[in-house]
Amino acid sequence: MLIKRITVGEINVPLKVPFKTAMRSVTEVHDLVILIDTDSGHIGYGEAPATAVITGDLMGSMRASLDLIAPRLLGKSLIDFNTLLRTTHRSLVHHNSLKAALEIALYDLRAQAMGIPLYQLLGGGDPLLKTDITISVNDQDVMVRDALRAVADGFDCLKIKVGGHTWRDDVESVLAIERAVGPHVALRLDANQGWIPKHAMLVIQAIEKAGVALELVEQPVPADDVVGLKFVTDHTLTPILADEAVFSAKDALRILSTGSADVINIKLMKTGGISQAIEVANLARLHHKTCMVGCMLETAIGVTAAAHFAVAFDDVVSFIDLDGPQLCATSAVEGGMRINGPWISLPDTPGLGITAVHGLTNVKVFDV
Repeated sequence: MLIKRITVGEINVPLKVPFKTAMRSVTEVHDLVILIDTDSGHIGYGEAPATAVITGDLMGSMRASLDLIAPRLLGKSLIDFNTLLRTTHRSLVHHNSLKAALEIALYDLRAQAMGIPLYQLLGGGDPLLKTDITISVNDQDVMVRDALRAVADGFDCLKIKVGGHTWRDDVESVLAIERAVGPHVALRLDANQGWIPKHAMLVIQAIEKAGVALELVEQPVPADDVVGLKFVTDHTLTPILADEAVFSAKDALRILSTGSADVINIKLMKTGGISQAIEVANLARLHHKTCMVGCMLETAIGVTAAAHFAVAFDDVVSFIDLDGPQLCATSAVEGGMRINGPWISLPDTPGLGITAVHGLTNVKVFDV
């Protein structure tokens, strides 16, 4: 199986409601889509969001970087799979989301070549997951309304975005949502680096004293403040999750070896794809810690890949945050993951199970 063509295009999908965090506000998914064609007729699919504020990836920079990497992959055999991965990662530094898109497409092809779903290639597991759904940071009454709508749609776990107001406003919003949805709906907070360590501690302790048991609090302080992250972890009862602080296995080892967080969030767009995600999961297992598998604003291409990974590593993955497609108003992807409210199921078709992507713009083709 030889790589004969790499096609890149862009996809735009509107969101049901604006996606707002402490760092950004977005009204649509605008992602890079990569298709890798082989001489056997198989096509591998990959996807990368331009999340500049988190990964540093811009649409233009990813496309320019692909101009460098694509010619190095053309004509190569899938038999030399590890060489293809090394070429992808060593051709340039950073641009993890672009590398993730290429890796996802390559893993898709490898599983197709073996005639098995990707999750089986990665180690098996039950192809059924249950995700939370995001409640964007907003005025309190809007957040309560969005939370009630999510519960009515069948979600029993909400990830509440905070950090966009004062820490006292964040406390009041969380308590108002808890009163509205009741104690049987699990709540997770995501500050997206929006607090300083002292304020993070005050927010979490205030919520704990109010009798609200949060499942976890995600990245309460800036990504580079590992000392501050450990301070919050050491001074609260609620599990603390490291997200933007962990891009690589090296980052994960620093967090895990210092006890700076209780949980690691694995996102393929941060790790540069599946190969590094495997290393992070293995490190968490060695340190007797658990992981979340999350996503950026991605369509069913990237999220399907993340779901396959989560299924295969279900012994170390305890939290699922793969609601990207549920946030979209429409879908341009055929095949792949199936969605029923909070439930995600994976097909038993080879690879990712994706058969087509519609509506690509700004298409460019690299040929042998």
